[in-house]
Amino acid sequence: MKEYDLGKRLLIFSINVILFLRKLPNTEEYKIIKYQLIKAATSAGANYEESQGASSKVILPIK
Repeated sequence: MKEYDLGKRLLIFSINVILFLRKLPNTEEYKIIKYQLIKAATSAGANYEESQGASSKVILPIK
Protein backbone atom coordinates (compact mmCIF):
# COMPACT_ATOMS: atom_id res chain seq x y z
CA MET A 1 0.00 0.00 0.00
CA LYS A 2 1.40 3.39 -0.96
CA GLU A 3 1.85 6.08 1.65
CA TYR A 4 -0.75 8.33 0.02
CA ASP A 5 -3.23 5.65 -1.00
CA LEU A 6 -6.61 7.13 -1.94
CA GLY A 7 -8.57 4.52 0.01
CA LYS A 8 -6.64 5.34 3.17
CA ARG A 9 -7.06 9.08 2.62
CA LEU A 10 -10.82 8.68 2.15
CA LEU A 11 -11.04 6.68 5.38
CA ILE A 12 -9.13 9.38 7.28
CA PHE A 13 -11.39 12.02 5.71
CA SER A 14 -14.51 10.17 6.84
CA ILE A 15 -13.19 9.81 10.38
CA ASN A 16 -12.26 13.49 10.53
CA VAL A 17 -15.73 14.52 9.33
CA ILE A 18 -17.38 12.37 12.00
CA LEU A 19 -15.10 13.71 14.73
CA PHE A 20 -15.85 17.28 13.65
CA LEU A 21 -19.60 16.69 13.55
CA ARG A 22 -19.55 15.35 17.11
CA LYS A 23 -18.59 18.86 18.22
CA LEU A 24 -21.72 20.46 16.76
CA PRO A 25 -24.85 20.98 18.86
CA ASN A 26 -27.67 18.44 18.68
CA THR A 27 -30.42 20.76 17.48
CA GLU A 28 -32.94 19.52 14.93
CA GLU A 29 -31.27 21.47 12.12
CA TYR A 30 -27.83 20.14 12.92
CA LYS A 31 -29.10 16.57 13.22
CA ILE A 32 -30.29 16.68 9.61
CA ILE A 33 -27.06 18.25 8.36
CA LYS A 34 -24.91 15.84 10.38
CA TYR A 35 -26.80 12.82 9.05
CA GLN A 36 -26.47 13.92 5.43
CA LEU A 37 -22.82 14.90 5.74
CA ILE A 38 -21.85 11.62 7.41
CA LYS A 39 -23.60 9.68 4.63
CA ALA A 40 -21.83 11.71 1.94
CA ALA A 41 -18.39 11.53 3.56
CA THR A 42 -18.51 7.79 4.17
CA SER A 43 -20.08 6.90 0.83
CA ALA A 44 -17.11 8.39 -1.04
CA GLY A 45 -14.83 5.77 0.50
CA ALA A 46 -17.36 2.99 0.01
CA ASN A 47 -17.81 3.89 -3.66
CA TYR A 48 -14.05 4.00 -4.18
CA GLU A 49 -13.56 0.56 -2.63
CA GLU A 50 -16.41 -0.87 -4.71
CA SER A 51 -14.91 0.56 -7.88
CA GLN A 52 -11.58 -1.12 -7.16
CA GLY A 53 -13.22 -4.53 -7.34
CA ALA A 54 -15.14 -3.81 -10.53
CA SER A 55 -14.07 -4.93 -13.94
CA SER A 56 -15.00 -3.52 -17.28
CA LYS A 57 -14.53 -4.53 -20.88
CA VAL A 58 -13.08 -1.98 -23.22
CA ILE A 59 -14.55 -2.20 -26.68
CA LEU A 60 -12.35 -0.58 -29.29
CA PRO A 61 -13.88 0.70 -32.51
CA ILE A 62 -13.15 -1.26 -35.68
CA LYS A 63 -11.03 0.66 -38.16
